[in-house]
Order: sequence, then C-alpha cells, then structure tokens
Amino acid sequence: MHKKGFPKGFLWGGATAANQYEGAYLSGGREAATSDAVTAGSFDHPRMITYKTDDNAVGQTERMGKLPDGAAGLIDPESYYPSHAATDFYHHYQEDIRLFAEMGFKSFRLSVSWSRICPKGTKEINEEGLEFYNSVFDELLKYGIEPVVTINHFDMPMYLADEYDGWSSRDTIDNFMFFAETILRRYKDKVKYWMTFNEINNQRNVSADIFGWTCSGVRFSEYKNKEEAMYQVVHHQLVASALVVQKGHEINPNFKIGCMCSFVPVYPYSCKPEDVMLATECMHERFFFADVHARGHYSGYALKEWERKGYNIKMEPEDISVLQKGKVDFIGFSYYMSNVAKSDIHKDVSNAMDGSAEYSEPNPYIKSSGWGWQIDPIGIRYALVTLYERYELPLFIVENGLGAIDVIEEDGSCKDDYRIEYLKAHIQEMKKAVELDGVDLMGYTAWGCIDLVSFTTGEMKKRYGFIYVDKNNDGSGTLKRSKKKSFDWYRNVIKSNGEQL
Repeated sequence: MHKKGFPKGFLWGGATAANQYEGAYLSGGREAATSDAVTAGSFDHPRMITYKTDDNAVGQTERMGKLPDGAAGLIDPESYYPSHAATDFYHHYQEDIRLFAEMGFKSFRLSVSWSRICPKGTKEINEEGLEFYNSVFDELLKYGIEPVVTINHFDMPMYLADEYDGWSSRDTIDNFMFFAETILRRYKDKVKYWMTFNEINNQRNVSADIFGWTCSGVRFSEYKNKEEAMYQVVHHQLVASALVVQKGHEINPNFKIGCMCSFVPVYPYSCKPEDVMLATECMHERFFFADVHARGHYSGYALKEWERKGYNIKMEPEDISVLQKGKVDFIGFSYYMSNVAKSDIHKDVSNAMDGSAEYSEPNPYIKSSGWGWQIDPIGIRYALVTLYERYELPLFIVENGLGAIDVIEEDGSCKDDYRIEYLKAHIQEMKKAVELDGVDLMGYTAWGCIDLVSFTTGEMKKRYGFIYVDKNNDGSGTLKRSKKKSFDWYRNVIKSNGEQL
C-alpha cells in the first residue's frame, strides 16, 4: 500500500545558533569567541573582523580597545558586535521554549557555545555553562521537544584562535574532543540527536575571511597558499568529527550523530556540454565534505585536485582508519537556494552576499529574495533526491527559510504572507521527495524560527522567524517577543503533520 505524507514522528521544529541568538557573551563564565569579533554589516557593506593578536591590527580598523573583564582578544569600541547580545536566548529561554511548544515543535535545533563550556577552548570546564544548557534541555523535554544539538556552529574560542591559530593546529583536535566528550557525557540521557560542525563546507570559499575565521579561527588571507591551508584545517576537523562519532556511540549507542553541510545545488546554465560538465565539477565542491563524513574517505576527484595542485595535506597514519570508523548516522543540511554554472563567464564575487559564484548568473526561471538569494522550491526536492541517492542515509533539513524585512502594524500584528508562501512551496516539494522518490527524511527545522542576527550580513532587519523580536540593526529595542502570522500557520502545519499547508 502506498504510504502518503510525512512519516509518523517526523521532527518538525526550528533552528538557531548560539552566536546569533544566545547573547550574554561574557556572562556566566563564558569568554570571547571568534564570532564576537565580527561587526554588523549590510548587503552593501560586508561585515568586518576587528580582532588582532598584537600591536598591528589584522582587522579592517585601527580603533581597538580591550574587551571587558580582561577577556582574550581586542575589539573596536566604536563598532557594533551583534553576537554580544543577539536576541538574548540566555535570559529568555523559558519564554521562547514556551512559544515553541505552543507551535507544537517536535524538535529544536540549537548549538552549544564552546567558550561557554570551556572558556578558552582548553581542558578547563565552566560548570555554570554546563548548568545553563542542562536547564535548557530540561525545559525542552518538559514540553516533549527533542533537542538537536550542533556541537560547533561558527564560534571558535578566541584563545585557541590566538594561541593555536585555530584548526590549523593538530592540537586543536584534542581540545575539541575534550569539549565534545564533556557535553556528550553530561547530556547523554537528554540529547539524542547531534551534529558535529555547522556548514563545514562554507569555509571552502577562502576569499571570504568571515567564514574561515568563524569556522576555524584561521585567517586564510594571511597564508601564502590559502586553499592548501584551508584543506589542512578541514582535514583536522573531519578527523575530529569522526572521533566524535566514535566516542558518542561509545558513550550512548542510541545517539544519532550526523554532519551538517550547506547544500546549494548547481544546475548547468544550458544544455551546452561545457555548461553541463562545469556544473558536474562544481557539484564536486558540494559533495567533498559529505563524501568524507558519509563514505569515510576522500573521493577520487579530491585526491586528484590535491595531486594536480601539488598540495601536501599532512595526515597521521591512523587518520584513514579514523575517518572510516567515524562515518555519520545521518546527513543534516541547509537549503536556501540553487545556483547555475555558465562556462564562458568568470567574475569576482569575493564580497558577494547573494550566494553567487564566479561562474554563475541569475537563473531566469526563478525569482530572488530581497538579498538576492534565488528562490527555488523544486531545488529542495532536487537536493533531497541527489543526497539520498548518493549516500543512502537518513536526511535532515536543519535550515531553510526566507530572510525578509518584516513590518509591525499599528495593531501589533506582522502579516508575513511572503514567508508562508515560501515555506509552503518548499514543504510541498519535500513531501514529493518522501512520497514519490522514497527519500528517508527525518525532520525539518526552519531556520531562525525566532528572529536572530543574520550571519551573512550581521543585520537584524533580515528576519526569518515565526516570532518577532523587537530589536534593531543598531542594537536598540526592548527584546519583546510577539507572534507573526506565520506562527499560527506553522502550528497548523505541525499539527497536521504537513497535510494542511
């Protein structure tokens, strides 16, 4: 008998990240992270890294001042850093989780701030930080909401970036494993679903220092061969991820431990053979990280690239075995847009905020968001089918959503019909992937289910949430929470298990 609809127990919910939502960056024993040295920005003005490690600023400003309370790192006192307060989940978690429960969330994706547990990233534990997340998980479980935890989401402790050059050092694996094992053991009876690194593949764009810095604590722009340095960093992270999978299964065999990659499928611009082949080569970039996570080894195209470019990626003898033994249980991924590959163009997109690449042009068959992101609901089905046929592992869409400028009406309402239409179209295509293509889909957590800081631009006005937070780009606002029109719509989607859209 043909089964229709999403499976029973489907993990509907929402997703956030500590560096964009939690705030309280020097409270409760937490010390600074790399994300705390990234200023606000906009679509037209990229965010800046103002951190420096000595008297010569490596950021883009010279007006530096020490962080309060002697915390590691230096920042510009005249710049605004949105991660410092974000939308203050730290002090509002009970209120927020109550709202998530009212929507009927089955799961809630959040990340654990490494520097809240291990303030410097080394082998020292901040018990107050552990207790904070313990309270958060208890609050979620009180409402029957499964925590989905990203172990590291774009925030390297500043001390490790300073003293170890982040993930360029093999020693960082050992420090990360101490942090990871600490939380895996502490929450082994409260958290079932884990992911190791958020969008680990985004640092592949070595022209955008923000991604490299926050993912790895490394300024790739300071290396003679930026790409080779990136691959060395990535190898250390992939080994660490595999070790986490092994250790997690040892601690609790019922853990489900996955990876998390950004997935932007690339279509050929035309049926011109050169376009088709270029799109195929571009998809290698999309698969590189997931291949290692899911298959347990580097694929042939990756090894050939290193050989062709003369890269020497240092590995220990046991690394090959570690990668093979530490394959993930599922693949988590973000989906926001698709891209196209056109073989006869090449442009500079080092400061682009619209997800474009040096070989791409806008797809003439689809529209774009206000930030230039291509809106392609069918692409989410394409992504699901492509990933499932390649890996035959359960999939989990852990980020999807529309960043838009929301307006609060005089009566306090927010009529975000555009968000409802966006999400509806994507969920319809997800359903086809399950019903028609046989994809094993675990769940769907809409990104920024409550308003938080946009990572790409550092803005508040680029909102994703079902819940409006009164906060502005300059940091002003009351932090009052209020429901948007999409709140009740999503509640009905969950209640009907995706049948009523």
